[in-house]
Amino acid sequence: MTSDEAATDVPPLRRRRRAVAVQEIVTAAERHLTEHGPAAMSLRAVARSLGMTVQALYHYFPSRDHLVTTLIAKAYDDLADAVQGAVDAAPDRTTVPRAVLAAEGYRRWAMLNPERFQLIYGTPLRHYEAPAEGPTTQAVRRMSAIFMRELFGEFSTEQLAAADTPELSPSFRAHLEHLPSDGLGALPPPAVSLFLDAWGRMHGLVALEVFGHTTFIGAHQAEVFHVAMRNMCRDVHRRIPADRAGLREAGDARQASRP
Repeated sequence: MTSDEAATDVPPLRRRRRAVAVQEIVTAAERHLTEHGPAAMSLRAVARSLGMTVQALYHYFPSRDHLVTTLIAKAYDDLADAVQGAVDAAPDRTTVPRAVLAAEGYRRWAMLNPERFQLIYGTPLRHYEAPAEGPTTQAVRRMSAIFMRELFGEFSTEQLAAADTPELSPSFRAHLEHLPSDGLGALPPPAVSLFLDAWGRMHGLVALEVFGHTTFIGAHQAEVFHVAMRNMCRDVHRRIPADRAGLREAGDARQASRP
């Protein structure tokens, strides 16, 4: 590669300076969020902490919503990194299900970053609406994909479609079948139902702890969560046929239940 060719790979100075400024603004906004909570998010306060005017900040983020969208997407991405990191860091011979490891990574991040967790899962910010199919949606799907893989990775589509769940209404099944294929739509409807149940159990416990509703458990909250997640994995997996005999039994049961 010639020096001229190498030079073309370097972003222009103006773009590099802009990237640095954007990162400084996001860092300042995250610091403000940690100190004052999501409800107090203010472009004026963020600008003031950087020695900028609000008008100058608008050159990088045209509105509060643009900054909030960036903060939410980054929080989801950081949470997904923590979840994946928890799985990757596990010893090769661990007996802990990978879905449990992922859930514990989720909990640890939430406990270390309660204000950012509240930003993405707490009371919605007034007058804020995330852009449809925007960066926040993509970030959520990335994290969901990790849990889908760790919870269902050992099962085939045929097994997941035969999962033992309460009969889904035709309208609900049709809705699930039209979910985006790069998200939950990649799963058969019975597996989506199981996934939502598992997600609710995991997230519910974490939210209770983050918002201070399980302090009566004291220092045993991590153990309670671990046991609950192992039970959750066991409950989910026992509903999925493990072999061809199980698939036949599931098919026979569905036929027998039809009028």
